[in-house]
Amino acid sequence: MANRHLQRSIAMQSLFERDFHECDDTRVDTVIDFNYKEFAPSTKDHDFSERLVKGVIEHTEQVDTLIAKCAPEWPLDQIAAVDRNTLRIGTYELLFGDYEETPPKVAINEAIEIAKAYGSDSSPRFINGVLGTIYREMGEPMKNDDAQKAKERRKDEGEKNEEKSAKDGK
Repeated sequence: MANRHLQRSIAMQSLFERDFHECDDTRVDTVIDFNYKEFAPSTKDHDFSERLVKGVIEHTEQVDTLIAKCAPEWPLDQIAAVDRNTLRIGTYELLFGDYEETPPKVAINEAIEIAKAYGSDSSPRFINGVLGTIYREMGEPMKNDDAQKAKERRKDEGEKNEEKSAKDGK
């Protein structure tokens, strides 16, 4: 399991435990540490999952409001805890994440993968629908950036090849 995917899984498990046990937010570091010891004992870097968990906690009101708006048929307290916390992580990454570090489509795909691993059979479709709606509500940031970057990369590679050919021809 890739490191970032593992850290997202730990974040989801930690947020799930926080919901399930109604933990005090001051204990969140203890919960994260326990989950690393239990599920990823050889992983030393906890920064990304800690940032996700603490970011979701700090911005829960904004995140939950947007989820409720984009999934109006599903009151937040009726969404399964795994799905609710997977949505919170995905929404947090869409709203407050570093797009250079995690482009929006990667955040959505990662949430879908977590839903496949931990949720019900219908969870991935549900997560995809809600996060896709949130992404569209946001104006689809970076939608065309990938195509533009690929075009620029091909142009740069072509120029380098021309320079090399010219250099080799001299």
